[in-house]
Amino acid sequence: MFAEVLERFAEGFGYTVGLFAVTLVAAIPLGIIVALCSITKFKPIRWLTKVFIWVVRGTPLLLQIIVVTFIPSTVFLLANKDLADFFGVSIVGLNFIFAAVAFIINYSAYFAEIFRGGIEGIPRGQHEAAQVLGMKRGQTFFRIILPQVVKRILAPISNEVITLVKDTSLARVIGVTELFMVAYNVVTTEAIIWPLFFAGLYYLLFNGILTILFHAAEKKLSYYKV
Repeated sequence: MFAEVLERFAEGFGYTVGLFAVTLVAAIPLGIIVALCSITKFKPIRWLTKVFIWVVRGTPLLLQIIVVTFIPSTVFLLANKDLADFFGVSIVGLNFIFAAVAFIINYSAYFAEIFRGGIEGIPRGQHEAAQVLGMKRGQTFFRIILPQVVKRILAPISNEVITLVKDTSLARVIGVTELFMVAYNVVTTEAIIWPLFFAGLYYLLFNGILTILFHAAEKKLSYYKV
């Protein structure tokens, strides 16, 4: 039985790490784009972006996962089973995609606010100095502003990333067999408690590794202090 449980945990671990990685890789660049839209001088885009951030941050991630999952069947009258057949994936695979979309949208809004605060915290004089040197806006942002922003926002970003590790367990509500769902199912079907401790140990180790990596990154980027 132990080997069977470990095999089920391996599957759940794969979904959990996959959801974490996909969300992080997509939400951070999307968050930068949303942040830039939220501070643009073009008012319609700025206000639409602020409404987007307000809605996403003001509603539970759990609700957003459910809404994204049922959009095809509610809006387009397309059954999820038919959609899964169309993409050639299982229902669990399709639900993983829905969960990933919801997570990316949610975390891009939070990352956007962190990036916005970091960008607006850079002294205006640095923008003006770059213009005097003949640098274009793109060069100024990526070569001067962004490196300093990364150092300033590393701590709040690390908090969101650690929260993301734990939030992956919410994907179970739409049937994604992530780690916590596997542990809970084993506990209820086999009447054993140790899988929950195993899942808890995974979250602790994963977040411990992330904490060490972010601490090392902060030390490496310390020369960007202004």
